[in-house]
Amino acid sequence: MAEGSGFTSMAASTTEGEAPEVGVGMLGYAFMGKAHSNAMLKIPHMMYPPPAIPKLVGIAGRNEAAVAEAAKRFGYANYYTDWRDMLANDDVQLFDNGGPNDAHAEPCIEAAKMGKHILCEKPLGRTAEESKEMWDAVQKAGVKHMVAFNYRFVPAVRQIRKIIESGALGQIYHFRAQYLQEWIMPHYNMPMIWRLQKKVAGSGALGDLGAHIIDLGRYLVGDISSVSAMTKTFIKERPWGDGTMGAVDVDDAFVAAVEFENGAIGTLEATRFAGGRKNGNRFEINGEKGSIAFNLERMNEMEVYWVGEEPKETQGFKNVLVSEPFHPWWENWWPQGHIIGWEHTFVHEITHLLDCIVNDKDVSPIGADFEDGYRCAVVCDAIVNSAESKRQVDCKY
Repeated sequence: MAEGSGFTSMAASTTEGEAPEVGVGMLGYAFMGKAHSNAMLKIPHMMYPPPAIPKLVGIAGRNEAAVAEAAKRFGYANYYTDWRDMLANDDVQLFDNGGPNDAHAEPCIEAAKMGKHILCEKPLGRTAEESKEMWDAVQKAGVKHMVAFNYRFVPAVRQIRKIIESGALGQIYHFRAQYLQEWIMPHYNMPMIWRLQKKVAGSGALGDLGAHIIDLGRYLVGDISSVSAMTKTFIKERPWGDGTMGAVDVDDAFVAAVEFENGAIGTLEATRFAGGRKNGNRFEINGEKGSIAFNLERMNEMEVYWVGEEPKETQGFKNVLVSEPFHPWWENWWPQGHIIGWEHTFVHEITHLLDCIVNDKDVSPIGADFEDGYRCAVVCDAIVNSAESKRQVDCKY
């Protein structure tokens, strides 16, 4: 079966009877905890027949009232204020880490030692060194592991990869990507939060947004061999809740010129200071036989241009609606043109991981495993090093 064409036949071998259950323990109940929990509730009904059914065993978080409410809302059987207690529950087979970046390494490494499969939000670690420790741990334990680079699971993005793999674009010349948001601009009066602290987040726009486009570049074009970058912090102090000021020690924005191991060159840019851009994740790939462009805010579409296939009077980019039954994952959803949204990427992503767990398949290359997370972190570190040294830096994996 062709990769990415859907889950029905892929899951059939494990769902002729009842689908097995995989017990899930979730760390985090906010943005990603909500997104992942929503996906798990949809999987048994929409990814039908499912490779496995997520059993919501427990959810952990520091605020007892908030985590208890999240357990009630999503139907988790238990809630915990310490992730260690949750991992001690033998019914937890899959550890889903949606916590802040400084809570990625220790819980994931401990979960691996206990033989639990792991889904960890991006970026994998705050540094390449931390990410390598996590990758080493899951390799040693022999568990399945995935980093939640969910944009690999947009049907249009998966379709673009299939086009590139077919050779239709020929030699790839360029990959240029932007991830633009605006939510910490001055008019939002954003106070100091964990995403603005290096000790917690590791980096700013680079790890929060840039990691996504770095991963997309690797997924679609290949490994990055060198970078030349600049970073910028526009607002260097922000108020804490008590009115005292705290130093912002992460980047608000970065730009980088990159070279890929296959000879392609590209540009990467991410910022949280782009007025009017809410979630502007965009990229364009230029090859010898054509070009493809994608914009996450129009995630069911892609723009395609083929060199010399039409009279010059009508040549140009054509908009393609990616919603046909033969497009990746669409057989599980609606008739053509009945659009799906951002939250469905998590449905596809977690279904893929469940399939890998119960049918002993490799997470990569369709999903991002911890090696992918580590290689992304190497590029992130190289961008920081390049900006600090004001020179081109090689990516050493």
